Amino acid sequence: MIKDDRAHQKTRGLTRSQRFKTSLIGAIAAPTVSALCRTITWKVEGIHHFDDIIRSGRVPIFAVWHGRILPAIWVFRNRGVVVMASENFDGQWIARIIERLGNRTVAGSTSHGGARALIAMKHEVEQGHPAALALDGPRGPARVAQPGAVWLAGATGNPLLPLHSEASRSWTTNSWDRTMVPKPFSTVALEIRPPIMVTGTEQEHLDRGQAALSESLGHAEADALAALGPPR
Repeated sequence: MIKDDRAHQKTRGLTRSQRFKTSLIGAIAAPTVSALCRTITWKVEGIHHFDDIIRSGRVPIFAVWHGRILPAIWVFRNRGVVVMASENFDGQWIARIIERLGNRTVAGSTSHGGARALIAMKHEVEQGHPAALALDGPRGPARVAQPGAVWLAGATGNPLLPLHSEASRSWTTNSWDRTMVPKPFSTVALEIRPPIMVTGTEQEHLDRGQAALSESLGHAEADALAALGPPR
């Protein structure tokens, strides 16, 4: 009953038909994503940052651009990561995929339900669960970080873990975030940068954290492209 109540809370803004469709898409797309990702050659750098955080007794708050969610979801599957997913239809079918790949979701976004979702995420982090936020979601502008992840790090004392991925061959959607979908048998480089601590929720701390996060993601992108080598 508890599980059903949570599912209802996540999809309460959707019609019954939309709720059915989110479940159906998730059931079809999750094994498709798994099949695709198993053909890919993965170059993951910096995974020791994740391991070091866990060994220290803290949990990471993953920070990734919305258009690079797919590789991150796969690399960190089955780890119980709590992901903030938009309450709208698109956000909820993505949430069903995330859940089928062994992680969890909290409904909300910067544009709707954000404060409630951040409080829920804060509770999850304080309970020892890693968290993940798409920094520029759910509607952009692309690659302009919203403050939620930095606030969550400052409020909980847990580190941000910036990451970025690039693919040797990929499709790019026409959506606002230009989502990258790696092609079968491509190579994906995923770069995990050193953790960033945010020492409080006062504006000066948030501003410093935001600047450090943006700089780190820029380095992660450059490193991922370098790891793939020159375009073929």
